[in-house]
Amino acid sequence: MKFWKIALLGAIVVATSAMAGSTFAADNDKSEDGWYSLFDGKSLDGWKFSDDPGSFKVEDGKIVVAGHRSHLYYVGPVNNHDFEDFEFEADVMTKPGANSGVYFHTRYQPTRWPDWGHEVQVNQTHGDSVKSCSLYDIAPFREIVAKDNEWYTMRIVVKGKNVKTYIDGKLIVDYTESEDYKASKGHPGRYVGHGTFCLQAHDPKSVIYFKNIRVKPIEKK
Repeated sequence: MKFWKIALLGAIVVATSAMAGSTFAADNDKSEDGWYSLFDGKSLDGWKFSDDPGSFKVEDGKIVVAGHRSHLYYVGPVNNHDFEDFEFEADVMTKPGANSGVYFHTRYQPTRWPDWGHEVQVNQTHGDSVKSCSLYDIAPFREIVAKDNEWYTMRIVVKGKNVKTYIDGKLIVDYTESEDYKASKGHPGRYVGHGTFCLQAHDPKSVIYFKNIRVKPIEKK
């Protein structure tokens, strides 16, 4: 067998093994009730920074968000980081005056605020009047439900064009994208569609913690 054929065969074996390893990693993280962990509590494996990588670190089993504008995108193996219908949960804690967000149906971009997907707000006492679990610019919610310095569970459920958000089981937003909806020029990809998740670092004065980040893909019937 010629050398180039041997090299090609070796490359195919390596690529196949890598794909199989990724699938196994995703399946291995799946719980009995269909949930997958997106954060191992030890590292940022499977996540990718934009803008300023110094805005995110792992400490005591949680992601600490503190720094200049940046976004941390999930790019790991679960569902090949592309979700359509799903249930998503994360435990969140804000320090006083903090502002952040969790995007869904987004895609990686190296800088700027994400052009794609929707932002679910994280904010109890920041000056922005749009509070936690609002669908930013789409379905604002101005009541403070969670408290700074206390953990709460954010839940996002997307089925078709319907989006529901919850704080500790309390329904905050129930939004359905209409057929004639048009995204703004500032965010041309702000649609309910498909994509990955990302966490937002908003500004140096905003300190937020995330842990137990998990997702349950929903198969369409």
